[in-house]
Amino acid sequence: MPSQPPPSATPVPPGTPPASAPAPHRRTGRVIAALLLGLVLGGGGVGAAWALNDESDSPAAGAGPAADARAACQALDGFDESKYVTKGPDGDIAINRYAAAGALSAAAAAGDATYKPLAQAIRRSQDLHAQVFDFNEEVKSHLREARGICEDL
Repeated sequence: MPSQPPPSATPVPPGTPPASAPAPHRRTGRVIAALLLGLVLGGGGVGAAWALNDESDSPAAGAGPAADARAACQALDGFDESKYVTKGPDGDIAINRYAAAGALSAAAAAGDATYKPLAQAIRRSQDLHAQVFDFNEEVKSHLREARGICEDL
């Protein structure tokens, strides 16, 4: 017969938490309150930072299709297709600038049809590059077209 521990001197009713532990709902309430307070303070901090850094509400201050097109052209200007397959930071920079030029030009075209030729030229170069896995003369011709459009912006 297995030995059983002796019965305790004072029986504890089932479902009663020990006297030393705080009630679970109080601890949960404090955690939720702390999270909400952090969220409010964090959101307020972000809002204050935006308000302090916002120079103007005009599109010329860096928002809108024109800014997206300029940013696409800057990314394209910094893109060196000869480094696209290079391992390391130079290759990473080339890959990301090429992708950024495509994304930003598409955003510009979505906001203003004036920028559609830029987006189409970059997209054609990217689509063709994805097919041939090389910056052949045809891919480069689309890049030259896009860069020419950028010069006129």
